[in-house]
Amino acid sequence: MTTLFAQPYDISASGFYFDNAEDYLTKSKALRNSHGQPVEEFEIQFIDGDDIDVELAKAWGLSQCSLECFFKAADDWSGYRKLCFIIAVGECGYDFDPETTNPDDFDVIIYHCDTMKELAEQFVDEGYYGDIPASLAGYIDYEAMAYDLSMDYSEITIDGTNLIYACP
Repeated sequence: MTTLFAQPYDISASGFYFDNAEDYLTKSKALRNSHGQPVEEFEIQFIDGDDIDVELAKAWGLSQCSLECFFKAADDWSGYRKLCFIIAVGECGYDFDPETTNPDDFDVIIYHCDTMKELAEQFVDEGYYGDIPASLAGYIDYEAMAYDLSMDYSEITIDGTNLIYACP
């Protein structure tokens, strides 16, 4: 479960915790400042939840306007779809519409590798560079390949997992 906090911009009002869009609407409509006037603007802060949802909230740019869509995404999207969104929007600069966004539409390539060298080894193993005779395999400079790959790929750690990605 994800818990957020609505911090009013009005310093004479107290904020509140909430864990779904309906709870936010109910509490925000009832909130009054010290003069009895309604409070309308809030800073939304991520308080508790899964680590990947913390990263999702950062990439999402939480605001009171997009809360309902954020909760839906946090509850419904798979971990992989969240990774795609976090990388595409948070790292590659893709724009998104909270109402219609679909992480499957982002052009992001993700590899579950700890280092560029590991990615180079994976590419060789998968035949990305063609068939390499066993007699030459020991002479491959994976460090040089990793350096070359770093020109097109980037590294990131999300939810404690190291990833290599590209946004073609």
